[in-house]
Amino acid sequence: MHGLILRTFQVFVQDTYGPEPWRRIVDGAGLDAPDFEAMLNYPQDIFTAVVGAAEVELRKPSDAFLEDVGTYLVSHPNSEGLRRLLRFGGVDFIEFLHSLEDLPDRARLAVADLELPDLDLVDVAPNRFTLLVGAGLPGFGFVLLGVLRAMADDYGALVLMECDGGTLGRQTIAITLIETAYSQGRQFALAASGAPAVEG
Repeated sequence: MHGLILRTFQVFVQDTYGPEPWRRIVDGAGLDAPDFEAMLNYPQDIFTAVVGAAEVELRKPSDAFLEDVGTYLVSHPNSEGLRRLLRFGGVDFIEFLHSLEDLPDRARLAVADLELPDLDLVDVAPNRFTLLVGAGLPGFGFVLLGVLRAMADDYGALVLMECDGGTLGRQTIAITLIETAYSQGRQFALAASGAPAVEG
């Protein structure tokens, strides 16, 4: 398990709930140290232990916890870099969806040994899609669901989404786009600073 993923869990809990809940999660998971190193690799069972301890400490199902992590990755000020990377995927939410198949490769360009599950977007009908999430990272579909919900808000789109539990790590996200410009999206600048911003 890549340390960047576990480090993301850590900063999400600390930023959202504070240091004490994270300390209790560390204790509940039986970890030797409270901090994860983003560039190290850890045994898979640590991932399972952390998610299980978070489920108990935060009193929410693991799928809800993972979805909240996905939302955090896009909406929190500390994650502006990831939001910008995702926004370059398209000028509207549909273009963004079609860019998701390239996400694992783009992630490897940023972090060479970070392996994300394969993503395959299927056009089911006009404005209806199925996103197939490959095996390799348990619960990643729920994290991605949180990312998609936050990105829909970012683009100002009204979207209905649902993720199944999947088997053997594979999951399916059903996506129905109700309205592309339901509300005003967040401003997005083409450059980090000094370039004109555009609306979602």
